[in-house]
Amino acid sequence: MAIILQEAQEWYRDLMDNKSDPRVNDFFLLSSPLPTLGMCIFYAYFSKSLGPRLMAKRKPMELRSVLVVYNAIQTIFSAWIFYEYLMSGWWGHYSFKCQPVDYSTTGLAMRMVNICWWYYISKFTEFFDTLFFILRKKNEHVSTLHVIHHGCMPFSVWMGLKFAPGGHSTFFALLNSFVHIVMYFYYMIAAMGPKYQKYIWWKKYLTTFQMVQFVAIFTHQFQLLFRECDYPKGFMVWIGLHGVMFLFLFSDFYKAKYLNAARRRRQAVKANGYVNGLPSNGHSKHLGEGDALVANGSNTGACMPVMGDEYVKSNGQSNGAYKDGFFKEGVLSNNDAIFNPDSSSSSLHQRKVK
Repeated sequence: MAIILQEAQEWYRDLMDNKSDPRVNDFFLLSSPLPTLGMCIFYAYFSKSLGPRLMAKRKPMELRSVLVVYNAIQTIFSAWIFYEYLMSGWWGHYSFKCQPVDYSTTGLAMRMVNICWWYYISKFTEFFDTLFFILRKKNEHVSTLHVIHHGCMPFSVWMGLKFAPGGHSTFFALLNSFVHIVMYFYYMIAAMGPKYQKYIWWKKYLTTFQMVQFVAIFTHQFQLLFRECDYPKGFMVWIGLHGVMFLFLFSDFYKAKYLNAARRRRQAVKANGYVNGLPSNGHSKHLGEGDALVANGSNTGACMPVMGDEYVKSNGQSNGAYKDGFFKEGVLSNNDAIFNPDSSSSSLHQRKVK
């Protein structure tokens, strides 16, 4: 046993001292994988256990203004990261077919190393997405998909930064940063309130946008299986498998929450004659026990979803949206459920990758 432990320690030291990129040795959090791994594990524990227990006897926090500012900052941060990845190589210097890592200390190579580190840091700032859910007691949105999506990214990016900061697989970070510009901009506008909803009519395409991202990522990575390229095959496969994994997770979410919900809505309309909470003839009708419509599907929290135009079963006390079993048109707006902790609706629209 002692021999096995000694060999494992020697392998680890050789990996850290001789196989890693010496240019990042002095970067914050890069000397050892343990701090990053520890924060990822604590994030998962806090998200699924500690956080909800700490908020169990507390009132949900009102964070509308905080969310507007947070999403604005994340939009700008993502835009800067995207720009730096372009200027560090992907705008005219890198090849989309095969791009080895430049391990030199030239200005362009070090610019790529620096932005890879900032991209790594951005994976931690995205933990605030989950924190805001918990502080507002929207624990139903902290789903397994949400925690996997956010929890594994910092450690995955740490490995790439430690051993191959640059080259072929940074296309993943370039594309992911662009997606986050769109996503966080959407959440910022959505957080401003119902009167801004007309500017984000394109929200229904966001989940598809994310899935296209994953297809592009694993297609770009796996092309190296069929051509010679001086890029570490292990990282190519690792990043490519991330794209495949998230594609399956998000596609399962899409089928379960959108396609199945659309089918249920058609069945409900056929059975009860309701359209968006009203009878098909346009007149008000009493909603009996068990009558429920979910117009656009629901989201239990891939990232930071925003309320869609859904109407769900009410107990008659949903902030005035229902009274005595009747739906009051226009009361439950797109963002009421995400910002109003007393809302009975938990069906929300999908957001990002991260």
